[in-house]
Amino acid sequence: MAERIVFLDRATLKAQVRRPAFEHTWAEYPVTAVSELPQRLAAATIAITNKVPLREDTLRRLPELRMIAVAATGYDVIDVGYCKAHGIAVANIRNYAVHTVPEHVFAMITALRRNLLAYRRDVEHGRWQQVDQFCFFDHPIRDLHGSTLGIIGEGVLGQGTAHIARAFGMQVLFADHAPPKAPGVMFTPLERVLAESDVISLHVPLTAETRHMIGAAELRRMKRTAILINTARGGLVDEQALAQALSEGVIAGAGFDVLSQEPPREGNPLLELRMPNFILTPHVAWASDGAMQFLADQLIENIEAYVGGRPQNLVT
Repeated sequence: MAERIVFLDRATLKAQVRRPAFEHTWAEYPVTAVSELPQRLAAATIAITNKVPLREDTLRRLPELRMIAVAATGYDVIDVGYCKAHGIAVANIRNYAVHTVPEHVFAMITALRRNLLAYRRDVEHGRWQQVDQFCFFDHPIRDLHGSTLGIIGEGVLGQGTAHIARAFGMQVLFADHAPPKAPGVMFTPLERVLAESDVISLHVPLTAETRHMIGAAELRRMKRTAILINTARGGLVDEQALAQALSEGVIAGAGFDVLSQEPPREGNPLLELRMPNFILTPHVAWASDGAMQFLADQLIENIEAYVGGRPQNLVT
């Protein structure tokens, strides 16, 4: 019997997606609303999703569904507990963003530590033409060499970020948190990481335990000269607390690639910020051309492996 594959949000992936090397039917949609799921997946045996949520109330209406192939590493959009209990395999993508996300992190770090956006704004406003010297020093410029990077999350992205940091001559501290623990990584209590780091970068999944792990209290434990980087999940940080902290100068800056709701249809306090020490990008840290093609290839490999009886990258 041919597998029936449905890709729910093909527009989220700008890459060539080859068809699996087994008998199947294929349907794809640029985007899918939750209300459209029962109809579009009614006969599907394999569903592909990046960000379309598949929760119990939907899954229990899909008796033919045998596999969910997540076109991402994070799988918080899937009701994994229901899938485990009902024999639905869930596979995700591994190690596709090991270069692109850490590079995005450091693009933000270098821009913020050297106040590039503030200086660019000054030049655009004619400040350079007004000074008496060949340069001006309106904003602090801080070296990465000799500074401390605190990383929360010891997976491949956290370790990839640490690798770049060490090349810059930074000291790296990994914050202690709930398991899993990566072998060979030394941990430092979170309170010390918050207090001693010049830069903090988040690389953990969003769970009940990690939601709002950075709030007003944590921000006030950070140095006033420190910056916060989040390329993981928006819900890790209390966004209202961050907006207030930036407005009050509690920390020196922040670079975010994620928001708690994406796209932000109903607004977000971070969208209201108009300051050069805050950078917000639209969840594109993962999206280099090379990384997306790697993802697309592994996505189909995961499906082929499952159908071939040798499943890989399962989270169920």
